[in-house]
Amino acid sequence: MKKIQKTKKGFTLVEMVLVIAIIVILAAILVIGITKYINAAKQAQASLSMHDSSIGEVNSAISANTDLNLGTTI
Repeated sequence: MKKIQKTKKGFTLVEMVLVIAIIVILAAILVIGITKYINAAKQAQASLSMHDSSIGEVNSAISANTDLNLGTTI
């Protein structure tokens, strides 16, 4: 009698679900990392905007030859 060997072709459902779960976990880690970088970039942009604004006020006061009101008393 001849033995018929079954060849395994394709993936099982468990293997596919496992691969999809791993991909979802990696995607979640990636999204968290990207979100941190986006928040850091927004914070740096806001800080730079405030810095540029204060330089503009100083330049305006210098060109108008007036004193700056820095909110401090001497």
